[in-house]
Formats: sequence, C-alpha cells, structure tokens
Amino acid sequence: MTKLIRDKIPEILKSKRIAYSIRKASEEEYRNKLKEKLKEEVNEYLKDESKEELADIQEVLFAIYRLNKYTKQEIEKIRQKKAMEKGQFKKRILLDQ
Repeated sequence: MTKLIRDKIPEILKSKRIAYSIRKASEEEYRNKLKEKLKEEVNEYLKDESKEELADIQEVLFAIYRLNKYTKQEIEKIRQKKAMEKGQFKKRILLDQ
C-alpha cells in the first residue's frame, strides 16, 4: 500500500526505530494521492467530528491549493462571492424534491 504522509512522519518513524520505505511522488501521483487523502480525512471526520479531523482536512486542502498554485486568499474571495450570491448554510434550510 502506498500512502501520502506528512513531511515529518519519516523522522518520527526513524526515532521509533520503525522500518519504512519512502519515495517522492510524481506530480500526477501526488495529485491522485491528495484526492485519496482528502477522501480519507473526510471519512475520518464523518466518524469523529473533532477539530483535529477538520484541521487534517484543511491541511490537505492547503496542499491542493499549493499544487494548483491557488492562494488561500483567492479561494476565500470565491467563497465570499458565493456566500453573497447564494448565501451560506446558517439557516439550516432543507429542500425536499
């Protein structure tokens, strides 16, 4: 199994004397592994609705921003525009179809 890990995990494994093998992902593989990691982190949040799991999701999103050369400010500007045009989710409105 090949899994995307945080940058300091090899150091942590080494300090615990745990055997491991690592390599650097190509850009395409990295993009795919980020998508997998995002799904993994969202699923973990769905099981445990904690701040820590939300922070993990956000870390993956920041990596996706960097990969695509997006800034947090660009994404925030789009989020704000959509909030102004379509609203947010504060009113808990459900649409039955």
